[in-house]
Amino acid sequence: MTKIMFSAGEASGDLHASAVAEEIRRLCPEAEMFGMGGAGMARAGVKILYDIKDLGIIGLVEVIRHLPRFWRLRRFLTETMEEEKPDVLVCVDYPGFNMKLAREAKKRDIPVVYYIAPTIWAWHRSRAKDIARDVSMVASIFPFEAEAYKKAGAPVTFVGNPLADTVHPSMTQKEAMDYFGADPAARRILLMPGSRLNEVRGLLPDMLEAGKILSEHFPCQFFLPRAETIDRELLEKMISESGLPVILTSDRTYDLMGICCAAAASSGTATLETALMKLPTVLVYRLASLTWWAAQRLVHVKYAGLPNLLVDREVTPELLQEKATSRGIAEHLSRWLEDEQCRQENIRELEEVRTAMGSGGAVHRTAALILATAEGTGA
Repeated sequence: MTKIMFSAGEASGDLHASAVAEEIRRLCPEAEMFGMGGAGMARAGVKILYDIKDLGIIGLVEVIRHLPRFWRLRRFLTETMEEEKPDVLVCVDYPGFNMKLAREAKKRDIPVVYYIAPTIWAWHRSRAKDIARDVSMVASIFPFEAEAYKKAGAPVTFVGNPLADTVHPSMTQKEAMDYFGADPAARRILLMPGSRLNEVRGLLPDMLEAGKILSEHFPCQFFLPRAETIDRELLEKMISESGLPVILTSDRTYDLMGICCAAAASSGTATLETALMKLPTVLVYRLASLTWWAAQRLVHVKYAGLPNLLVDREVTPELLQEKATSRGIAEHLSRWLEDEQCRQENIRELEEVRTAMGSGGAVHRTAALILATAEGTGA
C-alpha cells in the first residue's frame, strides 16, 4: 500500500493539498494519506494528525514568539515519519516550517515532493540550495519559478497553477444572487481579511471601517467568506463591534466573487482568485515594523500581489503598511463603485492574469508526480 504523508500549514495550503489528495484517491484508491492539514484535506480522505486551525502565523516577530510551539510540532511530525515510514512526504507551502521537515525526511531516506514551493524568485534565494539538497522534486506552479529552481540545480517539474483548474463559478448569476440573498440594487462588496488569525485581527477592522465610509455614499451590501482556519465567533464579534452589517459565508466563494462589484483582500492566494474571477480588488497588507524592515531589504520583486507579478504591472492596486488604512481602502473601492467604465477597464486588465496562468491540469499532474515519486519511478 502506498503511504503518503502531507504537511500543509495554513488555509491556502489545505485548499491545494485537498485537491491533490482527491486526485490521488481517484488515481490510487488504496493509497493511505495522513499528516498535518485542515478540514479540506480531511474531507478529501487525509487522516489529520495535527489540525492547522490555530497555526496561521506570519512575520519575523510573530514567528519568533511561537518558536517553541513549532519545535514541538516538528518533533511530533518527525516521530510520525519514523513510525509510519511513508513512501513520500508532500510539503505544501509553509516554507519556514516545511523546509526543516524536508531535511528530517531526507535524513531518513524519505523522498520529498514540494508543492507550492518557497518563492526563491522573490526572496530568500539562499533557500534554493537547501531545496536542491533535500527535495526529490519541486512541483512548480509558475514558469518563472521553475526556471529559477532549474538554475539553482534543484529537480523541478512545471505542473501548472492549480487555480487555473479550480477557480470558476458553479452557478448562474441569478442562482448565486438568490443563494447569497444578494441585493440587485446594492454595490456588493467582498471583504477577505485573510486566513491567518493575526491577519484578520490586523486588517478586518480597517476593512469594516472602510465599509462604513462607503455606506455613506452608496447603497452597499458586504460579504465575508470565512476561512476554515478562523473561528466564526471571532468574526461575528468583530463585525458586531464595528456596527457594519456583513453577511458571513462559508461556501461557494467563487460564485460569490462572480456577483460582487469589488473586493478588499489580504495579500496572498485570495488576490489571485479574485483576479481569475475578474473581480476588481484592492490588496491590503501590513507587517510588524521589524518584519517590514527586513522584507524591504530581502525581497527582490516589485509587487506584493501575485496578479501584478504575473503580468508585471499593477492591475490589482496595493495598499501596504501605512497606506493600508480604512480611508485608503474606501477611496480605491469607490472609484469602481461610482464609475462603471473604470471598473470595466480593470476587468479587462484582469483578463490578462488568466492568460498568464497557462492551461489547466495542474492538480492531475501533481498527483501523478507524487505517486510516481512514492513508487520510485520519478516524474
